Amino acid sequence: MDIKLVPINKPEEVNVILGQSHFIKTVEDLYEALVTAVPDVKFGLAFCEASGACLIRAEGTDDELKALAIENAKDIAAGHSFLVLLKNAYPVNVLNAIKSCPEVCRVFCATANPVQVVIAESEQGRGILGVIDGHAPKGVEDESWIKWRKDLLRQIGYKR
Repeated sequence: MDIKLVPINKPEEVNVILGQSHFIKTVEDLYEALVTAVPDVKFGLAFCEASGACLIRAEGTDDELKALAIENAKDIAAGHSFLVLLKNAYPVNVLNAIKSCPEVCRVFCATANPVQVVIAESEQGRGILGVIDGHAPKGVEDESWIKWRKDLLRQIGYKR
């Protein structure tokens, strides 16, 4: 077995949700979950089928994000993985809708950070072991950073 790191290629402002699912129906169900959760959401979605034709299935509301999701899915190439590239919404706006899809097994990450996918590859295929999401901590927040965090959450409407 080989271990590989596969970076997710995306613009800095685009959020990514990477997960694992188990059924071809995932593509349509995730599409419905996303457009229902956030009107006018812009996204591309790709799903790597793990049996039968073993195709990458794709949907989306934005052609560029859809094409980019497909390219990333080709690079990851792990069976039953899905990737959502998201604009005009944050993962927190759609994550519960995604997790409540019956065929979704897990979500590895939901982030705008740079992401590396840790892949195991054997003679059978590829699987996701985990992700490296962003960077290592540089310290512990002090009072000024606590104030900054609280102010930010209130400024963007997530806290009162």
